[in-house]
Amino acid sequence: MAQAEKTCDVLVIGSGGAGMCATVSATEAGAATIVVTKSKLGASNTSRAQGGIQAAIGEDDTTESHFEDTFAAGHDDGRPELVRTLTEAGPEAIEWLDRVGVDFSRDEGQLRILRCGGASRPRLLQAGERTGAEMVQALRAAVRASSADVWESSSLQSLEPEGEDWLAAIQTKGANAPRHVLARSVVLAAGGGLRGEADALGVGSTNHPDATPEVLRSAIELGAKAEHLDSWQRHPTGSVWPEPLSGYALPETTRSYGATLHDASGDRFVDELAPRDVVAQAIIDVVDEGRGVAAPNGQQGVWLDTAAIDREHGAGFTADRLAYVHGRYGKAGVDITAERVLVYPVLHYRNGGLLIDINASTSLPGIFAAGEITGGVHGTNRLMGNSLLDTVVFGRIAGRSAAEASR
Repeated sequence: MAQAEKTCDVLVIGSGGAGMCATVSATEAGAATIVVTKSKLGASNTSRAQGGIQAAIGEDDTTESHFEDTFAAGHDDGRPELVRTLTEAGPEAIEWLDRVGVDFSRDEGQLRILRCGGASRPRLLQAGERTGAEMVQALRAAVRASSADVWESSSLQSLEPEGEDWLAAIQTKGANAPRHVLARSVVLAAGGGLRGEADALGVGSTNHPDATPEVLRSAIELGAKAEHLDSWQRHPTGSVWPEPLSGYALPETTRSYGATLHDASGDRFVDELAPRDVVAQAIIDVVDEGRGVAAPNGQQGVWLDTAAIDREHGAGFTADRLAYVHGRYGKAGVDITAERVLVYPVLHYRNGGLLIDINASTSLPGIFAAGEITGGVHGTNRLMGNSLLDTVVFGRIAGRSAAEASR
């Protein structure tokens, strides 16, 4: 067995939202922590999340209502104790993010709260249009300000038990051989790996290029229990045309603000604010029934009437509230305030993964997990905005639990 060149209390694999939250929490608990990331700190699916983060902080909202919506949207397949942990921790998670520097959007001084698909009432908070990117910026600064040792351009090659500890081989880009780290506890926060799955299947995905599934698979090979691994979520409104934007997911807030879905005849065919799996399947069914619209390259989709937003709210609303989307399409020659756009579902999120408990413990002693690599939190369908909440709630729990276990 290889000799360890480095020791630590907590080794964090992955530096998306969950990994960075775990790192900050572990260091705050006094643990000597190393965080390993494939490329740059924060490069992840979290950075691509646009729509927002859910938490029951509205005057007419409750964490119980958030629990009920989340559990129902997951087809009652989520683990109730995990769903309750997620939703009850929502308000405090928002307060924590505010403290670390996430600048949430406000209207006339009040937090902007929107209703999104599958939610019974407005619950979605935003930090501009790219909430995930704003979270990453703040969390990256918090990690840099912590005592954590950050290993960029590095990846986990192997993980094996050594007594009560774990020996990890970490390969850094350009190095001749891996470095070996002996860790008292490990947090796996490397995501669900859907980009790798999508590439293998030859289908579109919204995932970051680093989102490959080898860490998830390694944990399962070590004996970690998992569930719902084959439950994948499609984002309903992946762009079909123009080609430079193929696969780009228009955020669900586009529909929250009033964009509607239409078949080739112009008929609406679904409640645009139904849960994601319902909307995605409705689009797929319409196309399969021959009611779709062909793009110039032959790819099929349906119309998303983005122009309906300004018709409802007044000229300039889209350019203000959806400036990023408006700008991306504008650069591609499409004015979404005057034209409809073609959309079709794309792979977006792995609903299942490593089974954890309310302390973020996996079935392997000393191994914790958080974020998209886990299962049981969302059931077999995830509500939009709950993924960012998941990274914060269970990322922080995993960091604290790992630090406590390392003592």
